[in-house]
Amino acid sequence: MTTTVMPTVKAREAAREAARPASVVKRDQWRQVLQAVLFIAGAVMLPLGLVVIGLGWYGAASTPYLYDQISYLVSGGLLGLGITFAGGFLYFGAWLARIAADQRESQRQLADTLLVLAEVVAQSGGKAVREDAGTVLVAAGEGTTVHRRDCQLISHRDDLRVLTGDEDLTLCRVCKPDLP
Repeated sequence: MTTTVMPTVKAREAAREAARPASVVKRDQWRQVLQAVLFIAGAVMLPLGLVVIGLGWYGAASTPYLYDQISYLVSGGLLGLGITFAGGFLYFGAWLARIAADQRESQRQLADTLLVLAEVVAQSGGKAVREDAGTVLVAAGEGTTVHRRDCQLISHRDDLRVLTGDEDLTLCRVCKPDLP
């Protein structure tokens, strides 16, 4: 059985983008702008704080008077340390925003993939793919053993084939799939 899935996925992505409300698009744009601002601010403030610390040290090292050294310590050292920490936190916030955006995109792709799989099952009449509590029965390559798709023995393989149900195969002893 061969099923063309890619045009369906591309058509679904185009329809999804067209059907997205303007408020969702604006929210996504706002998140991208916020991430860029956090990244740029952190990238500027982090080295700037280090420069201020260096200037404070240079000023304190170049004067023999204690009252001058204390002012350089406060204005250069502590202020520079604060700017460095603030820049680091902003940079960390940009990193977290990027992770959240990647997670949202992964969830969208997973939802689209599940819809495509549901269409494939519906088109084949449920004959090509057997669903049992969310499991898919497969065989690896030309193998003679039935596995669940999440079986540890075959989870790394790329040459899996979905079973049609009329093959005479043995059951895996690790994942123990249930056959009809």
